[in-house]
Amino acid sequence: MRENEIKKETREDVTIWQPFMKSSAVCASVFLFMLFIFVAIIMPMHFPDTADILTTLTSHKYHLNNTKFSETPRPKIEIPVNCTTYEATKTCPSDYPTTYNPEEDRDRPPPPTCPDFFRWIYEDLKPWAETGISRENVERAKDMGLANFRLVILKGKAYLETYRRSFQTRDLFSLWGILQLLRRYPGRVPDLDLMFNCGDPPMVLSRLFTGINATTVPPVFNYCKDKEHLDIIFPDWSFWGWAEINIRPWDPLLKDIKVGNNKTKWVNKDPYAFWKGNPTVAQTRRDLLRCNPTPTQDWNARLFVNDWRREERTGFRQSNLADQCTHRYKIYIEGVAWSVSQKYILACDSVPLIIHPRFYDFFSRGLIPLHHYWPVKDYDKCRSIKFAVEWGNSHLKEAEEMGKATSEFIQEDLKMDNVYDYMFHSLNEYAKLLTYEPTIPEKATELCSEAMACKERGLHKEFMLQSQVKSPADRGPCAMPPPFSPASLHSFLQRKTDTIKEVDLMEKQYYENQTKKP
Repeated sequence: MRENEIKKETREDVTIWQPFMKSSAVCASVFLFMLFIFVAIIMPMHFPDTADILTTLTSHKYHLNNTKFSETPRPKIEIPVNCTTYEATKTCPSDYPTTYNPEEDRDRPPPPTCPDFFRWIYEDLKPWAETGISRENVERAKDMGLANFRLVILKGKAYLETYRRSFQTRDLFSLWGILQLLRRYPGRVPDLDLMFNCGDPPMVLSRLFTGINATTVPPVFNYCKDKEHLDIIFPDWSFWGWAEINIRPWDPLLKDIKVGNNKTKWVNKDPYAFWKGNPTVAQTRRDLLRCNPTPTQDWNARLFVNDWRREERTGFRQSNLADQCTHRYKIYIEGVAWSVSQKYILACDSVPLIIHPRFYDFFSRGLIPLHHYWPVKDYDKCRSIKFAVEWGNSHLKEAEEMGKATSEFIQEDLKMDNVYDYMFHSLNEYAKLLTYEPTIPEKATELCSEAMACKERGLHKEFMLQSQVKSPADRGPCAMPPPFSPASLHSFLQRKTDTIKEVDLMEKQYYENQTKKP
């Protein structure tokens, strides 16, 4: 009886006080109702459109946590190249920043995602993914004569052991570029020990390292490779200037080429395929010259021999790359191996006609046929070039879009920020594979910007100072995309192959129709 009365009193109490109780369900309902009123009625009166705000919040994955980043520019830390002090002491400065505190970046917006071609870094390092890289692996490159120099980075400082000088100053400017990376990201480049080759062709032939020799592959950094080699690709020296032929560092030159692109409307450019270079370095280039017009045949190509000795005598007046974007189409053809000229050709808004390449550098693996370039047969160059130009001149809108897409790829994805970030991630992923603690080689000397730039003269010194990194970057390196899965890599390569076959079929049909005409 008493129990029933208690239950009744409890029900009555609940009924009386229910509207005022702060239960979780009631609070949640009230909160959601008030939030709806605020978003739907009050917010539009005082703030930007709600949809715009939601779009902004969800468009950048890093901002979902509502982190507030400082808008105050971080004070620049100037890192001068002090030749006066260096000449007096002949020692590298001891006040270089060589440490990195991650806490400093917590109030800064996160870096962007790296361009997709950065994924090839993982592919280059696959030979050592399972076993790691031992000291014996590294020194094997020296024993086999595969490297020009050995570079060790310890606690943010660089140490160099030279085995042989490279052609011209390739080694000099490659090392300069790595030193600028250390200045750009002080303390972030991990300790490492690497071998570097500065020649044109790759060096590590894969068929020599199969079976029981598979674990002895020497890791060698190089500028290019093909399917038969295992070299680790790295940006070439000319990004910091090519003094011997008066090609400026990439950053200012890229700006000049962009200005050159805008001097003439695309439809008003010469409707031919242009190439200018040294034909003596490869038979395939000598074959290309046969595609110049004759009294009886015009293959739609305008080809010129570049005599670098004459250019040097005349002050390189006829070899300004910013003035060579005047044709609708530009031809890229390899020399001894890959050619430095590729990035300069692609920077024009002309349609690149790429004659079937054997070699590739670090960024060209990201190029897509019919989007970034028109593929040209190597064994039938003249007819293939003629068809490409005929197609482009009869599809002006599509051809112009292709040229613009390539130029944009170079201006954005290959800007100097991304060149440095590719270098950083390549070295960082490489260092993760080392199975030993790097040490300074017995014959190595410390290397710094002063030790390199202060002794140089003329264009060599001018280009070094033009490309000098004067202070650390305001942000960290870009965020690496994930590696290819076997299926995604196969699909990517297959699409490229299928597209090239499609172009071959179009060309075949074009000439078949030509022969049918009366």
